[in-house]
Amino acid sequence: MDWLIVSNVVLWIGFLAMVLVNLALARQIGVLYERVAPAGALMLNQQLSVGADAPEISVSDLDGRALVVGGKGSGRSRLLFFMSPDCPICNELAPALKSAARAEREWLEVILASDGDEYDHRGYIARKGLDAFPYVVSERLGKTYGVSKLPFGVLIDEHGVIASMGIINSREHLDSLFEAKELKVASIQDYMNKRSGVQYVEADKA
Repeated sequence: MDWLIVSNVVLWIGFLAMVLVNLALARQIGVLYERVAPAGALMLNQQLSVGADAPEISVSDLDGRALVVGGKGSGRSRLLFFMSPDCPICNELAPALKSAARAEREWLEVILASDGDEYDHRGYIARKGLDAFPYVVSERLGKTYGVSKLPFGVLIDEHGVIASMGIINSREHLDSLFEAKELKVASIQDYMNKRSGVQYVEADKA
């Protein structure tokens, strides 16, 4: 009988120890997640900066419709998505881009941009089902917005100001442009760095 009581006590002690270990692990995993949180779109642009007025430039899409990009704004936010038929990541992102455009259609207009032979782009639009978006073929537009790598996104807010921008390699990167605009920060990396800085200051004060 005594051995039975002892074994039950040992089991309960072991159980409580496991609970404490799991709680400690959960806390450490949470801290680790904050430190290695998914990075947003990487900003690589030597010409433009977030918070600056978007350069105004007049262009035409493949259907001949005149567009004015930048300037005082159109009353709605615009996403300039620079892509190319020869870009494998661009091809993979086409479904995510269409999905994001549908999800954010109440406040966002998507404009696709590239350069090269118009014939190649018309076939690309048909293959990827991108005919719902204005598609601009203009080398000048890419140079004006300092695009050096693809795919690249520039989010211009309703006032014609650059809200966020960066290289887009995944749907998460695309969504990070919208989140950066909502949080009013240059990028998600910037937000995480500032947040980490606040946490470190609070820890020092404690």
